[in-house]
Amino acid sequence: MNEEKQTSARSGNKAVLRAGIALGVFAAFIALLFYADPADLYLWIKALHIIAVISWMAAIFYLPRLFIYHTDAPVGSQQSETFKVMEQRLIKVIMNPAMMISWTLGLYLAWSVYGFSGGWLHAKIGLVVLMTAAHVYFSRSARRFARDENTRPARHWRLMNEVPTVLMILIVILVVVKPFG
Repeated sequence: MNEEKQTSARSGNKAVLRAGIALGVFAAFIALLFYADPADLYLWIKALHIIAVISWMAAIFYLPRLFIYHTDAPVGSQQSETFKVMEQRLIKVIMNPAMMISWTLGLYLAWSVYGFSGGWLHAKIGLVVLMTAAHVYFSRSARRFARDENTRPARHWRLMNEVPTVLMILIVILVVVKPFG
């Protein structure tokens, strides 16, 4: 049995193609919703936004964990090369698309439902900007790992792993409790 390695370029191209198809289906579904304009459009958009946010959070929680293990892998080793592939695919196939969909649908909801008003909403958007900054930092760090230029110890990545967690907790509290108008 000739089994294809998951770290091969062919496997990576297949993953990108599948992700592209999934994004296309997702975008077509959103466009269909807007075209059909169901009475519960808000609930559909909110559900899709939550799905995108969950995907984004799963990826942004996992990437620093990969960095922790990658830090321990010897430069040039098969293990290090495998982590490079995993990190890049996670960013390109899940993390970036999920962030873009989260932002797009979130801004639509902020505009259409709340008219961009409310202190809790402004605070939430500010925290999402910080989450995006963490996303950018992790993406740039993955590029440094890909060039074998990581200078951060595993302890740094353990601490950085907590940043998205704290931000997520604060964002959820703001959205659910809406502590100030």
